[in-house]
Amino acid sequence: MPVLTAENVTAGYGRTPIINDISLSVDAGAVTTIIGPNGAGKSTFAKTVVGILRATNGRITLGDQDITRMPPHQMPRHGLVYVPQNDNVFKTLTVRENLDVGGYASKGDTAARMEYVLSIFKDLSKATEKRAGNLSGGQQNLLAIARALMVEPTVIVLDEPTAGLSPAYTDVVWNQIEGIAQTGTGVLVVEQNVERALKHATFVHIFVAGSNHVHGTAADIASLDLAAIFLGRAGADH
Repeated sequence: MPVLTAENVTAGYGRTPIINDISLSVDAGAVTTIIGPNGAGKSTFAKTVVGILRATNGRITLGDQDITRMPPHQMPRHGLVYVPQNDNVFKTLTVRENLDVGGYASKGDTAARMEYVLSIFKDLSKATEKRAGNLSGGQQNLLAIARALMVEPTVIVLDEPTAGLSPAYTDVVWNQIEGIAQTGTGVLVVEQNVERALKHATFVHIFVAGSNHVHGTAADIASLDLAAIFLGRAGADH
């Protein structure tokens, strides 16, 4: 069942659209990935969904609530959280302090939620008093995801969470992403690594030149000529 739906969304910077007429949905308990060549509009779409960019056309709904015009700072209170690729932790704060900040929009017991989150992220539970700036790149990405989970989100949007990580830490991050989906949260991931996206996702969308070129289950997408699609060759999706 979709918990996040984008219908015919167009957005960009200034008057120039980067994404055009994109429709996409995220199901509860599923990992949905967006892949595609550089410049295809993947991150632009993620930023539009969470309100950082304003859609110039189309509609975005979270459950049955229209959030198309909702300011981004209000999204977490309604269950939609976003983890950017860069600058995603407060480096001068400790792990515990970062999680505290993440819980600002939580409606429940923040302390209990923090202990729950730390129980999931074993690496972080051993480093709660360490400053985030002293963590490895992979640990910082995990902390950013953990902080987003402090509000018990309905949907979490991750923009290239494994960019620049070693293969071993990429495995760690993706295992955590799968674990988050298993709790019933809808997960939308912008991912550059096609192999990882196909391995871990339930549904995959391929963006090409600002449009949702083709989408389907991971198995469906794996059967296509992806190299041809990424290069924009006509008829490559057939």
